[in-house]
Amino acid sequence: MAIWNPHFECMAKDELEQLQLEKLQATLNRVYRSVAFYRKLFDQMGLVPDEINSLDELSRIPFTGKTTLRASYPYGMFAVPLREVVRLQCTSGTTGEPIGVGYTRNDLTHWTEVSARVLCAGGVTKNDVVQICFDYSLFGGGLGFHYGAELVGASVIPGSNLDPARQVVIARDYRTTALIATPGFAIRLAAVVREKGLGPADIHLKRGLFTGEPFSERTRKQIEDELNIKATDNYGLSEIAWPGVAGECEKKKGLHIFEDQFIPEIIDPRTKEVLPLGEEGELVLTTITKEAFPLIRYRTGDITALDASPCGCGRTLIRMKKVAGRTDEMVTINGVSFFPSQIEHIFSQIWGVEPRSSLVIDRRSDQDVVEILVKVSEEIFFDEMKKLQDLKSKVEREIYQDLGISVKVKLVEPDSFARETKGKRVIDKRESS
Repeated sequence: MAIWNPHFECMAKDELEQLQLEKLQATLNRVYRSVAFYRKLFDQMGLVPDEINSLDELSRIPFTGKTTLRASYPYGMFAVPLREVVRLQCTSGTTGEPIGVGYTRNDLTHWTEVSARVLCAGGVTKNDVVQICFDYSLFGGGLGFHYGAELVGASVIPGSNLDPARQVVIARDYRTTALIATPGFAIRLAAVVREKGLGPADIHLKRGLFTGEPFSERTRKQIEDELNIKATDNYGLSEIAWPGVAGECEKKKGLHIFEDQFIPEIIDPRTKEVLPLGEEGELVLTTITKEAFPLIRYRTGDITALDASPCGCGRTLIRMKKVAGRTDEMVTINGVSFFPSQIEHIFSQIWGVEPRSSLVIDRRSDQDVVEILVKVSEEIFFDEMKKLQDLKSKVEREIYQDLGISVKVKLVEPDSFARETKGKRVIDKRESS
């Protein structure tokens, strides 16, 4: 099983920790000298960067959050003069407030390196033809995969945001062997393959690397079965590196975090206490090689857990589990807290229900009431009424058993689902009542 950079990906734990400490100390000194936010923060705490002499002492430093990054837009968090920044990008700004990100030449070299690691972990080699179905824009993902694939030596097709029908034609004509996309896009691609009367052998795909949205094991199996490929997951975020924070190897036992570049922690999102290995909480990342846009203890908002057990691939890097949800999406119903992704996971285990839903929450008297709109595949929606009723009852029962909340489920055709939800996962009417 190929490993792109065995020196760092298979490093002994004591050597890795020493490397992390040295890079952390250099990063802390850099941000203290060059970033007003961190200088003020450290001075308020009476913290001298040189006093951080162990990785355990990282917990002395307060967190950095998205609010700070947005308030500093566009250049307030840069640690180098703008003349040293050779690339400017930004996050997708889903809240309407983007975050500016800069890269030096060294930053781009590191980003390309970790992107190549992700691709190599997913089985991509110089013999592959890689088709990238991510937008090449300010948000970075398409470019990151592109440069990583070129470093690996693969042939790269920048498919960008072409529609699935066009992507299928390209995949067939150019004999694409590796697909990079969201899981949802891969499912749509498989549907187009069927509609065109083609089979997996007609488009020659062997593997797919997926990211950008929830990716359950059921979805993985569906993609692998319909496209006859091996599907792996990877994780990144535009503020840190996307792609490039972590990648799943072909053992599929979690995503290896590239610890020579990032120091991961898991915290309780409520108490902010650091949690031990194996416990689920919010992922916090500290960058230790970035020059233009270094971040210390950045709260990602993503819920996961860390696993340090050995992996059969030979990498010694710690692994993160698939992201289970986001702290900013947590919903509380009559005292019970959960994430919308937990609902979607339940749906993904039930035949006939696609993993897309929207929660409509209201308050009647002193009780919260929940209606869940569930997008149902057309073939089952137009089947007999009894089957629909059985499916509805099963979903309600499974949610009560798994989460301890009573809900009413409304099964919705795909077109109606789009109109009623307007793309929102949670519609909380309590806020306006």
